[in-house]
Amino acid sequence: MSFAGPEPPADPTGGLRRRVRLLLPLRSDEAEEAAVPAGRRLRVGLLGGSFNPAHEGHLHVSLEALKRLRLDRVWWLVSPQNPLKPRAGMAPFADRFASAVAMARHPRIRVLDLERRFGTTYTIDLLRRLTRWHDHRFVLLMGADNLAQLPRWRHWEEILARVPVAVVVRHPYARVALAGPAAQRLAGARLDAGRASELVERRPPAWVYLKVRPHPASSTAIRAAGVWPPG
Repeated sequence: MSFAGPEPPADPTGGLRRRVRLLLPLRSDEAEEAAVPAGRRLRVGLLGGSFNPAHEGHLHVSLEALKRLRLDRVWWLVSPQNPLKPRAGMAPFADRFASAVAMARHPRIRVLDLERRFGTTYTIDLLRRLTRWHDHRFVLLMGADNLAQLPRWRHWEEILARVPVAVVVRHPYARVALAGPAAQRLAGARLDAGRASELVERRPPAWVYLKVRPHPASSTAIRAAGVWPPG
């Protein structure tokens, strides 16, 4: 990959800047390429979110995605501000990013600030950039709650035409999500969960619904407990 983004603005994460620069995939590097068999593209799951804060549930889902989708990496894409979420109660980006770095305790999980660097707000704008990286294969990872509200996302049908999608069960949204317009529209493109490992190589639209053991952690519960945001 030979894609160079613009120089980032001053990094709000202070001491994390050096580490982030080492992890940020603005161009192919030998370490990334060495992890992939010759002639095969890097398989990457994209898990976007506010991470307000990051928690064990994010890690649990990511590890399941690595295994069941046979991914090489999962990238946690920390959003500066989700346009569908209120700003009230949203911790500063630096705190949320730091919480993700602290939680991503696995060598194949990367924490990235691509939206901030690229100046994008909507998922489709980020995907339009990433799908130019022709030595990568991307899968969009989302919870069932996001599948249910997908028609509210900007150009949601183009999102589904650009990358395959892996939807992870999340109660109590499962029934609503599978009965919703996005799932119904793409019923013919759904892959059986037993063939989930094929998803990353499928031409979109393609999606799979993964039943993953629920994890009790949630950002909402952490905030309600009064331990977040820090300080």
